[in-house]
Amino acid sequence: MPETLLPIRTPSQARRQSRLAMLLLLGAALGGCSGGDFGRSRDNVRNDDMHRWLGAEATASVGLTASQFQLTDGERQLRDYAYPLIEPPHSRPAWKSVFGDYKPLPSPWRQAVIFDRTAYGRLLIDEPHRSHTSRYAVLMDHVRNDITRFEPFFAAAVRVLELDRKRNASLKLVSELSPRERDDAVARMEENALIVQWVQQSLERRIASYRWALERLVIQAPDTIAADVDRLIGELAAQTANPPVAARPVIGRAVTVKG
Repeated sequence: MPETLLPIRTPSQARRQSRLAMLLLLGAALGGCSGGDFGRSRDNVRNDDMHRWLGAEATASVGLTASQFQLTDGERQLRDYAYPLIEPPHSRPAWKSVFGDYKPLPSPWRQAVIFDRTAYGRLLIDEPHRSHTSRYAVLMDHVRNDITRFEPFFAAAVRVLELDRKRNASLKLVSELSPRERDDAVARMEENALIVQWVQQSLERRIASYRWALERLVIQAPDTIAADVDRLIGELAAQTANPPVAARPVIGRAVTVKG
């Protein structure tokens, strides 16, 4: 048999190869726990029911039990569209928008403190900006985003609440309906109604926050662009005051909007 010759490594070569192996292992470990490209959330950490908790949170906050039914496509879409309108503006700047920052939020019925409409404006004004006009630009972007999200959410709400109306009417027609099935059906209808009301209240809070922020910007750094911001806020307020659909009240407790 031919003699097998093994390559002879010098001490310096061995050290270099050892360091290289350690770097490769470290890179693989960091890559496994990091987000996607450029800090974006990886697709494999998301799931179709990532916003399902909205219904459970809303019902639990008013002393009700969440439904055990699976979400329909429309109900899932309703929750997906609701979250960006429920999440407080300015809570996740674009440069921090990673999955690790995603957190469930308490419903307005659970909060014991009065809503602080000054918090958004104070943060907007106090954060470093290159110029005062950039503050107006940020405010305009937030209001415009809400206007853009308004129609898709309420279009989904119209479909879901209409189907819930039919579901409620069919309960007395279903043969051998068990108490558990009835309870889950009623609970799901309550969940959907509460989510619509949650978004409605969140929009009212956002408008109050936007107006306070604009008023402070006007007195601290007056600019003609303020008229455009005021027009956008007025458009959002008009849409919010006249939504395409209103969910039936599940509870009688009102939530304070003005702070």
